[in-house]
Amino acid sequence: MKTSDKFESYPEYQKLNQLISQLDSNAHPRIVITSRSSQPICHPGKKLGIFSGSFNPITIAHIKMIEDAQRKFQLDEMLLLLAKVNVDKDVFGLPLAGRILTLNRYAEERKYVSVGVSSHGRYIDKVEALNEIFPDKTEFHFIVGYDTLIRIFDPKYYSDIHSDLHHLFSQCRFIASNRGNVDIDTIKQFLKDPSLKSYSSSVKFLILPDFYANVSSTHVRELILDGKDISHLVPTFLTEFL
Repeated sequence: MKTSDKFESYPEYQKLNQLISQLDSNAHPRIVITSRSSQPICHPGKKLGIFSGSFNPITIAHIKMIEDAQRKFQLDEMLLLLAKVNVDKDVFGLPLAGRILTLNRYAEERKYVSVGVSSHGRYIDKVEALNEIFPDKTEFHFIVGYDTLIRIFDPKYYSDIHSDLHHLFSQCRFIASNRGNVDIDTIKQFLKDPSLKSYSSSVKFLILPDFYANVSSTHVRELILDGKDISHLVPTFLTEFL
């Protein structure tokens, strides 16, 4: 996917690259907001929805999840969050600065949406960084798919999984959505594992219609490589970049 040339024509693209270069994955976790909601959370006790993903590229499924989660769970602000270092996948496809640029475009016309980039990929590190930029007692609600939910409980991402998970779930909640051929019942069954019992009450569910559940960024990238139409799978503004 050779799309970087198109991004190069935007002055803000170079500024975003500079910002990304200043984030250090070996230093204290840090999140920088690149586009802020016009109705940001400014007082304690509000609800922040965090959709942390690769958005490579953003699809109509992402947008459906954003809009449905915000409405169903009455989230005061939605933060679309990319990570400089991703713990679960290699970064390929659209350049990171380009993806931030597309998310900024999406957020421009939505009062409750913000965009940010994180120096770290683990959720426990993201929460630490979020606590530094949002008011005390802000409720953090992470929106995730089934594959991401499973990785949250994978011991390889923790030095002390029980201590770290307790710390994580004491500070945030999760909204899990069906994706692909994985339905909500499968997610609920996964959470019935005795070792996860103490965390299951902190996971709520978001049901996507089958069409949206089967839309993925991977498939969109494959269609782009094959020169096929993607207009029915991505927001209209994205064609400006692709």
